[in-house]
Amino acid sequence: MSFGGQTPTIVVLREGTDQSQGRGQIVSNINACLAVQSTIKSTLGPYGGDLLLVDENGKQTITNDGATVMKLLDIVHPAARILTDIARSQDAEVGDGTTSVVVLAGEILKEIKEHVEHGVSSQTIIKGLRRASTMAVNKIKEIAYVSNRVRSRRRPLTRPTVVVDAVLSLDQNDLNNRLIGIKKITGGALQDSLFVNGVAFKKTFSYAGFEQQPKAFKNPKIVCLNVELELKSEKDNAEVRVEQVSEYQAIVDAEWQIIYNKMEALYKTGAKIVLSKLPIDDMERVCQSTGASIQSTCSDIHESHLGTCETFEERQIGGERFNFFEGCPGAKTCTLVLRGGAEQFIAEVERSLHDAIMIVKRAIKNQSIVAGGGACEMEISKYLHTYADSKIPHKQQSIIKAFAKALEVIPRQLCDNAGFDATDILNRLRVEHRKGNLWAGVDFQNEGVRDNMAAFVWEPSLVKINAIQAATEASCLILSVDETISFRDRLILDLEIF
Repeated sequence: MSFGGQTPTIVVLREGTDQSQGRGQIVSNINACLAVQSTIKSTLGPYGGDLLLVDENGKQTITNDGATVMKLLDIVHPAARILTDIARSQDAEVGDGTTSVVVLAGEILKEIKEHVEHGVSSQTIIKGLRRASTMAVNKIKEIAYVSNRVRSRRRPLTRPTVVVDAVLSLDQNDLNNRLIGIKKITGGALQDSLFVNGVAFKKTFSYAGFEQQPKAFKNPKIVCLNVELELKSEKDNAEVRVEQVSEYQAIVDAEWQIIYNKMEALYKTGAKIVLSKLPIDDMERVCQSTGASIQSTCSDIHESHLGTCETFEERQIGGERFNFFEGCPGAKTCTLVLRGGAEQFIAEVERSLHDAIMIVKRAIKNQSIVAGGGACEMEISKYLHTYADSKIPHKQQSIIKAFAKALEVIPRQLCDNAGFDATDILNRLRVEHRKGNLWAGVDFQNEGVRDNMAAFVWEPSLVKINAIQAATEASCLILSVDETISFRDRLILDLEIF
């Protein structure tokens, strides 16, 4: 068969399939990621702004937490969704640095975009980025302060924060942050928030006459039950048929006798406090703190099953009544009671507390820290620039330099969000690091440059290492995709037909 000297067009994909490929597709993916970066970068740092996000149901969320923003953003571009994945993994792995990892990934792609447009092979770029990432991680491990240095520098901290108190109250071999309870009460100011070295929870139910009962005990014995004391109505279809009124009274008397027997059994244990059917997290924390064990019956409770604490008190906080267990013998748990004028404000404080708790937890576990405020990124950037100039003569030199320049986005964005002159601060930081001032970073108090290690502006090195590795792998993944095939239109067409 003759085609007149022309090559016939062979259609492999179904009709309605969208296919994009080549260098233009890579650039399109990069531009999509840069759009996400531009949305989130204004939230970076202590002076970052908040974003107001409204979902399709009208629910409002005010936050500057990177993981929360990326989760709530309705990103439809498949390449840009990769940034959501790395923010989620950063939050799960180290609990902080979620905004940094997205900003850094976007900046790496921005610096590499020119190489893609000039026709440099994606594999060459990927190889250079991974080499630069490995060098950066090794440099962080080399310069980080570890173990005894961290402990010696803790001494000047004469007033530990609430977050540090909370983490130190946990079992130091486990550091299970799930045992830190956070309770939110609307009203009051943030300064009215409480740290309880024990357990506190909302009083869920009160029997008639509770006003006359004592509201505080010293060294009480505590019983924890996972059964209800009172008899509940049957959930399934059940009925009792009686022929005489006396039979009905006998049934009522029998039910009351069951309750009396339970009360008598509990009274004989000497317990002053009986906790029944609490939410499971609170029950676990009460048992962990007081030494009690959960019982499924009231008739076989021994002394070893009981818990205790120094003080139990019922207090009014705002419009709620709370039970406080303090001075617990096995206290490996604590409770933070948050106050604030609006629910959205308290929710954002809770998210910030989660990040702070995870940072302190990582610092205690790994005992390896670097200075924050852009100091670590500037030192790594200087190191990569110097190494590329002296030891990498071929075309990967420009790629490693692009990676080094991308690292400067962290101090630059910190300055922009704080309202500083970013160009001036960055120039001064470059000069300080060339002089050998390893931990020179942004001084937010005096709008200048200072030694952030001496100023106790610290971050766990694991946060930096994980952020650089995740941002690099996300960038490499996006650069390796040079073709996108979408079946969306075809699927919609099929749904309309059937």
